[in-house]
Amino acid sequence: MKIKEMPWFNRPGARLKRKGAFSLSDAELLAIVLGRGDKNENAVDLSNRVIASHNFDKMADLSLPELEKEFRNNVKAMKIQSMFEIFRRTNKLRKKGFRSQITTAQDVYNYYIDELRNRTKEYLYALFLDTKNNIMREELISVGTLNTSLIHPREVFHPAVQTSCNSVILVHNHPSGDSEPSENDKEVTKLLVEAGESLGIKVIDHIIIGKDNFLSLKESGMI
Repeated sequence: MKIKEMPWFNRPGARLKRKGAFSLSDAELLAIVLGRGDKNENAVDLSNRVIASHNFDKMADLSLPELEKEFRNNVKAMKIQSMFEIFRRTNKLRKKGFRSQITTAQDVYNYYIDELRNRTKEYLYALFLDTKNNIMREELISVGTLNTSLIHPREVFHPAVQTSCNSVILVHNHPSGDSEPSENDKEVTKLLVEAGESLGIKVIDHIIIGKDNFLSLKESGMI
């Protein structure tokens, strides 16, 4: 049965208006986001099928091609990926992840956790701060395992000089979920701290983000 063939008062949209979104099932909520099903399934049946294989927590980690395969439609896949990105940004705002001033390592963790938590590769970012630790700019420095042979100080300090920043905070994720620094992490940090000292731009911390945890090299006495 198509949704438009259902009694109007039983349709997900009508029930949402009468009773609120909390009254709908997961599949009904997802069906409203999708808008419509396809020639084989209505939106609720399509949603139920996908949720049976990938509940929301797993669905959030699917790539666009994987979503296209599940929903059999690229527009629906883009809607779902956009929905989860909105969730991540909302969580960031609620945790004050967008605050312009960095006062603790926790602030950096809040800023990046939703973006980096489920990455399958290591992403190294640099935050450039003014004299009051306000964020002036952020830059993706590298993707892949950190190694001094792959990361040159100019990649960090060229944008730092352009920005006329006072200091830099490094942050990267560990796909393993373990936030303990590797030897490569320590070597890269040492390299960049020394390079910053020669330019008068201090690297004040390096934050490593795990699955649901983080480690500050400064707080751990490694900087």
